[in-house]
Amino acid sequence: MPKIEVNEKAFFSLIGKKLDEDELIRILPGAKAELDDWDESEGILKIELNDTNRPDLWSTAGLARQVKILLGCGLPVYDFFSMKEDMKETGDRIIKVDPNLKDIRPYIAAFAAKGKPIEESFLIDIIQTQEKICGNYGQKRKSIAMGVYRADMIQYPVSYCAADPVKTSFVPLGFQRRMNLREILTDHPKGVEFGWIVHQFEKFPFLKDAKDDVLSFPPIINSATLGALEPGDSFLFIELTGIYIDTLLLAASIVACDFADFGYDILPVLVSYPYDTLYGREIPTPFYFQKNISLEVSFGAKLLGETITPDEAAASIAKAGNQVTTEKNTVILSPPPYRNDFLHPVDIVEEIMIGRGMDSFIPEMPGDYTIGRLSRAEVFSREVRDIMVGLGFTEMIYNYLGSRSDFIEKMNVPDSGFIHIQNPMTENYAMVRKSILPNLLASESVSANAVYPHKIFETGKVAFIDPAENYGSITKNYCAFLEANKDAGFNDMNAYVSAFFFYLSKTYLLKETEDPRFIPGRTALIYYTDQLVGILGEFHPSVLENWGIQMPCAGVEIDLDILLKAEGV
Repeated sequence: MPKIEVNEKAFFSLIGKKLDEDELIRILPGAKAELDDWDESEGILKIELNDTNRPDLWSTAGLARQVKILLGCGLPVYDFFSMKEDMKETGDRIIKVDPNLKDIRPYIAAFAAKGKPIEESFLIDIIQTQEKICGNYGQKRKSIAMGVYRADMIQYPVSYCAADPVKTSFVPLGFQRRMNLREILTDHPKGVEFGWIVHQFEKFPFLKDAKDDVLSFPPIINSATLGALEPGDSFLFIELTGIYIDTLLLAASIVACDFADFGYDILPVLVSYPYDTLYGREIPTPFYFQKNISLEVSFGAKLLGETITPDEAAASIAKAGNQVTTEKNTVILSPPPYRNDFLHPVDIVEEIMIGRGMDSFIPEMPGDYTIGRLSRAEVFSREVRDIMVGLGFTEMIYNYLGSRSDFIEKMNVPDSGFIHIQNPMTENYAMVRKSILPNLLASESVSANAVYPHKIFETGKVAFIDPAENYGSITKNYCAFLEANKDAGFNDMNAYVSAFFFYLSKTYLLKETEDPRFIPGRTALIYYTDQLVGILGEFHPSVLENWGIQMPCAGVEIDLDILLKAEGV
């Protein structure tokens, strides 16, 4: 979970009063946070946030805003947001987007902030916000990257363009010599760290103003001139680029609200696209795009376990920091511009609970007498694990989520049947596995120095799309095992499969097949009572090469749920 450091003086100034430690401990859970430490000598509060769906809380201003709301100080008003029916005037503050960016990094949002000179503490908080928003919520800058510049040095319109990485050069922040964009990826620390986001493209994202002065090479590094922010600057230009427009607009709204809370005037910027977006081709940012969500109060009362009226529900929702109206037995919530985490009416129920106070609900002991026991699937899985250990295999335990590279590209399989995470925090956990074999190969790829043979297995869950199921997907229990050795092959694995079924008192049948993961002619499907239960084979050299494995490998994967349903198990 995200952890932030909050400047004590700024935090309590934004709230309007100083709270003691007991008051903080009492109220922070309402902001889904807890006090980790209070370094009074340094004037720093260390806060741990317990919700990755609330990036608006990952800053001094955002956390102070929510605490202030919970203290009953009312809802903040931000009058600089554009909506479809009320577009704010932007004057000459325009960003023109290059059509070539559509398939590279298509979206940008921006605004200017004018106010008091920036103090060191606020500059530190800006940097922290940038790191948390772009690193955590923005998938390590892949889906969100943010830059802050000296607005008084910028001449509009700003161009967000696709630049030739060899012919385009500038002096990046932290350096004193000009470098082209390719050089930045290899020679600049930020290029080395984040170059993976853009290196595969023929052209790179680039920001410059009407005088051709460079703002930045997003999402990598700012220029050493316009992008060198210092304490004392009072007129700022803030831009965010990304690949998902809703995520980007939300991040821009969060940062704009933070600046407004610190007393800055927010000046909207018009983004002009040459291609269609969800909100048209011209979007004044910050832009309010959230949709209302409604809740039947009777449904909420059922989940809360207490009778509640629409007016009581609305009052609690408002106290938690939301605009709300009522229509008969329904409450309608209008999300604040810095929030986009209302995905289901249950989320409104949570707001009722927070607004009313979690300690106001009387705990109840369960009324049903139940006895815990292992499920049949777990009992069977333990039996399978005992068999595999007896055959000389070492048990492994893996995550169920993984990357497209591991599950698809390295395995030479098509992208069909996989469940994708809609908004993953990182590309390493972007998909749900539908096979255990990639995990076993991943282990083998880093085990070349261990004494051979290598024999590993896992019993675990896989999931894949199944339109016949109510939720459109199905989860199953699998067992997979792998052997890596100079003589590892089909016959050895067939012997292990034979022993596996023998100890389960079952018989099986093999049928030749072709599978891109395995060598043709050295692959077979495993059948039990005319049902397909698995596959075995020698891994194809191209698959092993993809993983960087030098030793021959053979693997087996078996559906345990089908065997579990068999009579006598």
